[in-house]
Amino acid sequence: MKILISNDDGYQAPGIVALHAALKDIADVEVVAPEHNNSAKSNALTLAAPLYVHAAHNGFRYVTGTPADCVHIALKGLLGYRPDLVVSGINNGANMGDDTIYSGTVGAAMEAYLFGIPAIAFSQTEKGWAHIEGAAEVARRLVQQIERERMLEGPAFLLNVNVPNLPFTELQSTKVCRLGRRHSAEKVITQDSPRGETMYWIAGAGSAKDSGEGTDFHAASLGHVALTPLQIDLTDHANLGAWRDAVARLTT
Repeated sequence: MKILISNDDGYQAPGIVALHAALKDIADVEVVAPEHNNSAKSNALTLAAPLYVHAAHNGFRYVTGTPADCVHIALKGLLGYRPDLVVSGINNGANMGDDTIYSGTVGAAMEAYLFGIPAIAFSQTEKGWAHIEGAAEVARRLVQQIERERMLEGPAFLLNVNVPNLPFTELQSTKVCRLGRRHSAEKVITQDSPRGETMYWIAGAGSAKDSGEGTDFHAASLGHVALTPLQIDLTDHANLGAWRDAVARLTT
């Protein structure tokens, strides 16, 4: 099994170091990750500037670009082979509910999925890297189970996995969940610059709005590992008929 590892926190982040350590003895692994933190970069690709790849002392390679850049470059030229699986993370903080739209961790995994390669995004539910070894063990065991089940030989999949910051022995079972929803984000933060101009800072995400049973928020709050299969199709299938009727009225 050949695995490509990436993330959005940067190649020196404790999460990617722990993930590499957990997977390196069960697969052939390579790391291609951003040089710096690229949180909330989603699926962004760098199209108006060149990208550079450098080698770190530990064998990791880092890119002067986004998480999606890293996976794109790796798959379309840098590696020279097609990996069996792409694993992104472990992220410093949750990627649940609406977070998945913005997440660079999920964006890196999604880039692989768009190329038809199975991919998993791993995150811890709280920032700070507490009990990162537990989250890495979850990743290791899930990857081993996927290989045993021969799931890498079937259609590509995209999984979003959030792990509570608990010792591995205290984690509850893995729950397959749907995405919840958050409230609107906090109000932007304003400051005066040294030149007297107003600076705006994007504030934190809002609290959970839809966090009932069956959601990733609910499962993680009870100490479960929350696993959500994702898809790319954003079509509002339930309302296609209503929109066809509306457009027909506009054009008659």
